[in-house]
Amino acid sequence: MRCPFCGNVDTQVKDSRPAEDHVAIRRRRFCPACAGRFTTYERVQLRDLVVIKSSGKREDFDRTKLERSIRMALQKRPIDPDRVDQMISGMVRRLESLGETDVQSKVIGEIVMERLAAIDTVAYVRFASVYKNFQATGDFEDFLSELRPPTPSTDN
Repeated sequence: MRCPFCGNVDTQVKDSRPAEDHVAIRRRRFCPACAGRFTTYERVQLRDLVVIKSSGKREDFDRTKLERSIRMALQKRPIDPDRVDQMISGMVRRLESLGETDVQSKVIGEIVMERLAAIDTVAYVRFASVYKNFQATGDFEDFLSELRPPTPSTDN
């Protein structure tokens, strides 16, 4: 593994342990050239996925991009980072197990929405506001009204 600080290709693994509920391996590494320490993660990748955007554009699936958007929605929310890592790994496994190498971006968005709705309503609404491209406060109101159970009427 190349050192991110000096570029040396001869780095040493100092510690390895399971991460993300045993679906990844976390490795602490040391560079003897510059004495830098850094962490790498090793994950199983079942297949290379290609995302088909709504515009028809194709791009390679980027786990980091998915993780960044989810963490942005969860920013300042009381959710354990390990739980988020497990959730992301589960979503990637689900995408890889669909049996297709081409995945519509809409499918990815729906999976993210489903998982966020299950763990944090605020993050769910934050993600939805970007995913569904809310333009005005009315868009938020409409979306939130779908989340709330109907209030019982007091008509007698």
